[in-house]
Amino acid sequence: MAVLNKIRQRSVFLIVIIALALFSFVLADLIRNGGAISQRAENVIATINGKDIDRTDFAQKVEAATRSFGGGGSSIQAVNYVWNQELRQAVFEEQFEELGIRAGEDQINRLLEESLASNPTFQNEAGVFDKAKMQEYVANVKATSPQAYQQWIDYEASISKGALEETYLNLIKAGVGATLKEGELSYKMENDNVDIKYVQLPYSSIKDEDIKVTDEEIKAYISKHPEQYKADASVSVRYVVFKEEASQEDENQVKEDLAKLLNDKVEFNEASKSQDSVKGFKNVENIEEFVNQNSSIKYADRFVFKKELPSTEADTLYNLNVGDVYGPYKDGEYFKISRMVAHKQLADSAKASHILVSWEGLGTARDTKRTKEEAKTLADSILTVIKADKTKFTELAATFSADHSNKDKGGDLGYFAPGRMVPAFNDFIFDNEIGDQGVVETQFGYHVISIEDQKNEQKAVKLATIGQKIEASEKTSNAIFTETTKFQIAAKDKDFDAVAKEKELTVRPVNKIKELDENIPGLGTKRDIVQWAFNEETKVGDVKRFDTTEGYAVVQVTASAKEGAMTAKDASPTVKPILVKEKKAEQLKSKISGSTLADIASNQNQKVSVASALNMKTPTISGAGTEPKVVGAAFSLKPGGISSPIVGNNGVYVIEVTKNTPASGLDNYMSYVSQETKRQAGLVNSKVFDALKEAAEIEDKRSRFY
Repeated sequence: MAVLNKIRQRSVFLIVIIALALFSFVLADLIRNGGAISQRAENVIATINGKDIDRTDFAQKVEAATRSFGGGGSSIQAVNYVWNQELRQAVFEEQFEELGIRAGEDQINRLLEESLASNPTFQNEAGVFDKAKMQEYVANVKATSPQAYQQWIDYEASISKGALEETYLNLIKAGVGATLKEGELSYKMENDNVDIKYVQLPYSSIKDEDIKVTDEEIKAYISKHPEQYKADASVSVRYVVFKEEASQEDENQVKEDLAKLLNDKVEFNEASKSQDSVKGFKNVENIEEFVNQNSSIKYADRFVFKKELPSTEADTLYNLNVGDVYGPYKDGEYFKISRMVAHKQLADSAKASHILVSWEGLGTARDTKRTKEEAKTLADSILTVIKADKTKFTELAATFSADHSNKDKGGDLGYFAPGRMVPAFNDFIFDNEIGDQGVVETQFGYHVISIEDQKNEQKAVKLATIGQKIEASEKTSNAIFTETTKFQIAAKDKDFDAVAKEKELTVRPVNKIKELDENIPGLGTKRDIVQWAFNEETKVGDVKRFDTTEGYAVVQVTASAKEGAMTAKDASPTVKPILVKEKKAEQLKSKISGSTLADIASNQNQKVSVASALNMKTPTISGAGTEPKVVGAAFSLKPGGISSPIVGNNGVYVIEVTKNTPASGLDNYMSYVSQETKRQAGLVNSKVFDALKEAAEIEDKRSRFY
C-alpha cells in the first residue's frame, strides 16, 4: 500500500517522464530516417489548396511534355506547360468534388468521337468516324503494346477530365445571362445619340518636363493601388564572358595538318616492318573514303552551281580542271582543301510528275496489302500505259498513287532544284531529258516518273572537300580556363567592374531576373545561373564561374529583392505618366474661365469643335479620340446645358449638348438579350479559371527542382 501511495503522489511526475521518453524515441526515429517533414518537402513540388503535387509524377509528365515538344521547346517551357495543367486540374477538381459532378459514359464517348473524327485510323470507308474501328484499335494495342495502351488510358483520362470541366462550365453558363432591361440598355447604348459642341484643352499643351513627380508621390500611388503594382522576387546580376576561341597558333596548326594531306608520303608499317607509300589527296583513287576518313565534313556526292560555292573562293574552285586540288583555304569556321571530281551541264531546276506505288510495310503504304513484287509489276504496267498514252497519267495518279499530297493534281511535283529529292529520284530527273519516263525505286516505293520540264542549263561541279574545324587546342583551352579562374578569384576580393576594366573585359548587367526565368541575355538558356542566383546560400556580391556554349561566364549577383510591392524606381515608367496626366489636368482645370464655350476657347487660344451622333457603345469623338467619360457626361446633360470641366483621356473638356436623339425603341429586345448573353457566356471559360486560380492557396516550389 505504501508503494501505491507513493506512485499516486508522483503520478504527474511519472506522466511527464513517460511522455519525454516517448518523444525522444519518436525524435530519434525521425533523425535516423532523415526527418519525415524534410523528406516530404523533397517529394512535393507544389501544394495547391492543401493538395500536394508529387515531384516524381510531375517529373514524368515534364519528360512526356518535352518529348511531345520535340526540339521546339526548352525544359522550363515543358515545366510551365505541365504546371498549368496541374494547377487547372487541382482547382477544378475541388469544384467537381464539392458539387458532385461526374462524367457520364455517353458524354465521354461523344467527346472521344469529336476529338478522333478526323483521324483516318478511326474512320470507315466513307471517311466517317466508326466506333467499332476505335474499339478494334483499343483491343489491338492492349494485346500488343502495353506502352501504347497506357497512352490510350491517359488519353481517355484527359477526355474524362474535359467532360467534367465542360459540365462544370456549362452549369455556370446556364446561370449567366442578360435580362430584358439589360437588353434594352444595350440597345440604347448603341442607338441613343447626342450631338455636342466642345472645347478641348489638350494635355500636350503642357510639356512633360514642366511637371515634377517625386518618388514619394509614386510610392503613395503604389500604396493606394497595391494589387496593380506587385513585384515578384527577383535578382540582378552582371557577368563577363571568356570565349574559348582558337589562337592564331591553333589556326596555323590546322592549316598545316590539312596541307600534309595533299601529297603522297611514306609511313612505317608496323605489321610488315617496312616503309609503305601512302597516297595523298591529290592522287588517291577512292576519294570518298579518303574524305570521310580525314574530314569533319562528310563527302557530298552531288553537283553544285557556282552560287553554292564559298563566295571568296568561288571563281577559283569553279574553274578547276578535273583532278586539280586547291587549298588550304579558310571558309567560315573551317580550313578546307578541295579536289575537282567532275563537271557537267545541268539544269538549275526541273519539273516532274510521279505516281508512287507502295507496298505493305512501307510508311507510305497505309492500308495497302500488295507485296513488293506486285508493286513492281503494277508500276511497270502503269509505265507501259503512259508511254502509250500520256493523257492517262492524271487518271492513273488519282487511282494508284500513294503520295496523297499531289495524287489529285496528276502527281505534279512542281519545279525543284537539284539535290532536293532523294538521290535515285534526283538522278533520274537531272540525268535524263524532257519527256523521258521511267520507274525508280526509293525508300518510299516505286516512282513512275515523267520529266515535264528543265530550265537554265549551266555548268555544275562536283567537288570533294576535306574540312577541319578551327578549334581551340588543349593548350589554348587551358590558358583560357586559367585566365577565367584568375578573374573569378580577383572579382571576389575586389570591385568586379574595376577588375574587368583592368582586363579589358566588357561587363554585361542583367536586371530583374525572375525565379523561373531561364534566358540570360547574351548567354541564352542558362537555368543554372538563375538557380544559383536564387539559392538561399547565395548572397549579393557572390561570384561564380559557369560553362557556356562558347567558353565561360563569370557572374556576380548585384541585387536581390523579395516578393512585395514594387519600388518607386521600378514602378516609375508606369506610374509617372499617370501622375503627370493628373497634374496637367489640375493645371488645365484651373485655367478655365468664361461662361460660354466661345469665351473658354478664346481665353485658352483653342477652338469650339462639333461632334455629332455620339453613342455610349463606341464613345469616340471626332478630332479628340476615345473619350468615354466625356460622352457619358454628355448623356447626363440637357440641350443647352454646359458641363463642368471633364478630365478625359486626351485632355480636359467643357461640353455643351446641342441635340439629344433617343432611339425609337423596339417592341422586343430579345435579340439584344441574346447578344449580351452570348458575350457573357463567352467569357466564362477564361474568367472562371482565373477566378479559381486567384482564390487558390498555392505554394509553388518548382524553382527548387528546375
